[in-house]
Amino acid sequence: MNPLRTLAYQIAFFGGSVPFVLATPVAALFGRRPLTKVVYGWARLHEWCTRVILNVRHQVIGELPREPVLVAFKHESMYETVQALLLLDRPAPVLKQELMNVPVWGWACQKYGGIVVDRDAGAKALKAMLAEAKEIIAEGRPIYIFPEGTRVPHGQAPELKSGLAGLYRLLKLPVVPIACDSGLLIPKKGPKRSGVVTFKVGETIPPGLPREEAEARIHAAINALNPEGSPRP
Repeated sequence: MNPLRTLAYQIAFFGGSVPFVLATPVAALFGRRPLTKVVYGWARLHEWCTRVILNVRHQVIGELPREPVLVAFKHESMYETVQALLLLDRPAPVLKQELMNVPVWGWACQKYGGIVVDRDAGAKALKAMLAEAKEIIAEGRPIYIFPEGTRVPHGQAPELKSGLAGLYRLLKLPVVPIACDSGLLIPKKGPKRSGVVTFKVGETIPPGLPREEAEARIHAAINALNPEGSPRP
C-alpha cells in the first residue's frame, strides 16, 4: 500500500503544482500580496496531499515564534520545506545563490522575499542582502533557514553551514531552533509512510553569543529528536 500511496501523492502534488507554478510569475507582476496568496495555496495543496493521501499529520511541541526572528529548522525531507510556510507567519526563506539564478523562479522568489546568501559575494552584494533582510524584519516576518544546508537522513547530524553564523552575527536576531523527524515518514528516497511528524521548538538562542556557543546550542536543539547515539560531527 505504501508504494501505491507514494505514487498517488506524487501524481496529485506534482500535477496539482503545475497551475501554481504557471501562476507564480503572473502574480509576482502585481506585487508581494498576490504572490503570497499563490505561495500559500501551493503550500496548502501539499499539506492536503500529505494528510489525505499519505495520512501524514504533524504535531508541534513548544510555542512557534510569531515575531521577526531567525528560525533554524532540522532538514530531513521536503515536508518541512513547505510546511514552514504554514507553521510560521509569512516567513522568508534563506536560499542559495544558485537557486536564484533559475529563470523566472529566482525573480519571483525575490519578489516574495527570499534572502540570498552567497558566501563568495562582495561587499556590495552583502550590503544588498542585509537591506533585504532588514526589510523583511521591518514587516514583522521571521526568516527561516536550514543550517545543515541539505536534507539528511533521520539520525544524522552534520556540521552547520556558515550561512547561519553570518546571518546571526549581522542581523543580531534571536534564533529559534526547531527539530523535526520527518525523515522517518517521508524519506528523500523510497516509499512514504503514514504517521505523525513532530516539530519540537527549542529554547530561543539570544543574539550576541560567541559563534561556537551559539552553533553548539543550535546544533543540539535541532537534533533533539534524533535517536540516542546519533553520529555527531
